[in-house]
Amino acid sequence: MLMQRPSAKKPADSFLPKMLVWFKQHKKLAIILGIILVLCIAAASVAAFYSLTQKPPVEVTQTVKPAPLPVPEPIKYYSPLTGALVETEAATHQAVTGLMMENSPDARPQSGLKNSGVVFEAIAEGGITRFLALYQEQKPQLIGPVRSVRLYYVDWVAAFDASVAHIGGSAAALKEVRNGNYRDIDQFFNAPAYWRASDRYAPHNVYTSFEKLDALNAKKGYTTSDFTGFTRKDSVATIPAASSIDVKISGPLFNSHYNYNPTNNTYDRSQAGAAHTDREAGQISPRVVIAMKVDQKKIFEDGYREQIDAIGSGSATIFQDGTVQEVTWRKTSKTAQITFTDAAGKDVPLARGQTWITAIPNGSGSVSWQ
Repeated sequence: MLMQRPSAKKPADSFLPKMLVWFKQHKKLAIILGIILVLCIAAASVAAFYSLTQKPPVEVTQTVKPAPLPVPEPIKYYSPLTGALVETEAATHQAVTGLMMENSPDARPQSGLKNSGVVFEAIAEGGITRFLALYQEQKPQLIGPVRSVRLYYVDWVAAFDASVAHIGGSAAALKEVRNGNYRDIDQFFNAPAYWRASDRYAPHNVYTSFEKLDALNAKKGYTTSDFTGFTRKDSVATIPAASSIDVKISGPLFNSHYNYNPTNNTYDRSQAGAAHTDREAGQISPRVVIAMKVDQKKIFEDGYREQIDAIGSGSATIFQDGTVQEVTWRKTSKTAQITFTDAAGKDVPLARGQTWITAIPNGSGSVSWQ
């Protein structure tokens, strides 16, 4: 009789009962492990979802801002007449007007003289001095008394491309100023621009204003002036080497004196033993004082006249910023500007502001200081 072999057991048939037995014995642990497995699956799912939905990081590039450009210095404009600061370039070309102003005792105090830019002082007749007062950026509305012109004043004014305000003049001066090369605004031919004041007697009472002079210049087309002024510099006060200046030009009524004013860095002017004042503006105090030696003589034209060699060269003394400097003045032609050079032949800059130039006769005039 054949014997039947027992059938072989499947691995699963033996594994499952064992698992069931283990589960029954470790029920709590199985539950915990199950929970941990579920959490791990959930976490993995969340991570996978996050990685699929999240945008790739944006690369941040740091922008380096360039350094700001330096703010340019504002353009500065200076009057070619005085070197003073003016507001616009157009102001540097505005018309210059030269006015002949009287200085006899009956003409004092003058009006508008304090506000002039450059003053030439010289003897006109009989030791009496007269001023050629030049104006550009400042325009006083009362100027005078106005008087006649001489040839050497015409030589000085020619370098400034300026109008010439006067009442007649010597024969030689009128022949020159009326030759068509000058901006002649003689009162003889332009009477409405001048008037006679009632508080003074003739011939010391003719006045004008820049309201009238500007209108007259504009009517004649004299609206700009192009010229070479003096070399200028910023004013810097120093310990004064000259605090008291005496300028002898003719006699006690016309010799002048200057006291250096350290507060304003100017020179308070006196003449005839009293402060030289402007009737409207007070003490006259130029920034620069120049005493210029000139050859002077009497000649006969339409009578005896003073004659100064304005074209040429000579010695001069400059007072500015409390300093004193011996220089040489030179003017090579009528239209050439006067230059002032030191011992080395270098141009000497003048401080910005009113410049007062006195022509002192060689031999009789002098300048001294202390």
